[in-house]
Amino acid sequence: MCVAVLGLGKTAGGLFLGSLGLNLATGLAQRSAAQSAAEQTYQSALIANKSAEQSFANQQEATAAELRETRASKAQEKLAKTIQGLQAKGRIRANEQAGLTVQLLLQDQEKQTANAREAINQTLESIGRQYTRNVKGLVAQRDTRRNQLQSNINQAYNQIPSLGSVLLNVASTGLSNYGTFAAIS
Repeated sequence: MCVAVLGLGKTAGGLFLGSLGLNLATGLAQRSAAQSAAEQTYQSALIANKSAEQSFANQQEATAAELRETRASKAQEKLAKTIQGLQAKGRIRANEQAGLTVQLLLQDQEKQTANAREAINQTLESIGRQYTRNVKGLVAQRDTRRNQLQSNINQAYNQIPSLGSVLLNVASTGLSNYGTFAAIS
């Protein structure tokens, strides 16, 4: 038995080899458990990432649908303002007035109608810019989720001790135990 484990007695040598074996088995078991935990974290992250992607797609679709509905509503509003302007101009002409006053009234009505349509156009532009900001926010939210998941995966895999560190720990503990067993034999 390796010259009674380099000078230790038979009993102390057996204890020393037993402790080395236990330390090695414990280290390998801890490594295996850490690998298993990291794999579980990875699988959970895959599921969570799919959920984040689906959530992003749903939110983006809802935001796009809201934009489409708002645009359609504003287009109807613009058409209504145009019709109201034309009706007002028709009423002015129907008064059977002539001259400069009628022209001024018609011009004023045209300006009011144009201003109302322009206000709607500006609102639409603002809504379009807000849509872009909302989508950027959704992208940032999704990316934050992804980054957190990746960080969780990285932390889990960083917890796995390398085979070299397990062996060094066994050797270090073995040296410490050797000193203890040498002192008692």
